[in-house]
Amino acid sequence: MRLRVLLIGGLACIMILPAASASAKLPSSAPANDTISGATSVSSIPFDTTEDTTNATTDSQDSDVNANCGAPHTDASVWFTIASGSDLELIVDVSQSNYSAGVIVASGSPGNLTLESCGPAETAFYAASGTTYYILAFDDQSDGSGNGGQLVLSVAVAPPPPQVSVTIDPRGHLDRQGDAIISGTETCTAQDLQFSELDVNASQSVGRVSTIQGSGFGDLVCDGAAHAWSVVVYPFSGKFAGGKANVSADGFACNVTACNDGFASQTVQLRR
Repeated sequence: MRLRVLLIGGLACIMILPAASASAKLPSSAPANDTISGATSVSSIPFDTTEDTTNATTDSQDSDVNANCGAPHTDASVWFTIASGSDLELIVDVSQSNYSAGVIVASGSPGNLTLESCGPAETAFYAASGTTYYILAFDDQSDGSGNGGQLVLSVAVAPPPPQVSVTIDPRGHLDRQGDAIISGTETCTAQDLQFSELDVNASQSVGRVSTIQGSGFGDLVCDGAAHAWSVVVYPFSGKFAGGKANVSADGFACNVTACNDGFASQTVQLRR
């Protein structure tokens, strides 16, 4: 407790003031890599780090590099820098953070950065040997609250593109509605799979001038094993009939690095 004596109208008044708490804390400072000049060096690959970003800020350097990315916000941002000794496809992942984190990768120099890649949660980019890249991890506020939190950031060699192969059986079937049931096999191998689908198209000549065309789609399983597939191809108009049809199948898969497909075509004998 502290005493303060004030002179008011010639009278001495005593005010009792509470003592400052010994446990009171001054506001915490921003992290050392809050600005690009203090960027943390990614010394080796793979690289993993955890950082409290609740006191991190944002500045014009953040908004400038975000101009061609379009993240909704770049709050609570921190910087990292990496210069690979060899050409590598790298992936930067912040998805394990306890807030809605995004990431931007840029080349160039502070004040003159060129966007390489960006995304919510993770992004991949090609790191050329000897080139310095800057990584900005930030709170994009997609969760609608707070300023940063526990950032979990990793940098690793990106997985290779998916590998897809497809075959088509030479015989198909017709259902009562005139739809064609086409089958075959597919094999897809993919790490960090983002999307996959099997698209099947068929066309069949009817008479001298008319052609029935149709399409269908199914699942593409990407676990590295061979799988049988069966897809119903629905005609756009008319009905498929018994006889030969030209069929194509395209298995399409994407991971964070790239997309790839496997294509096959086959003359299929349709039977009821």
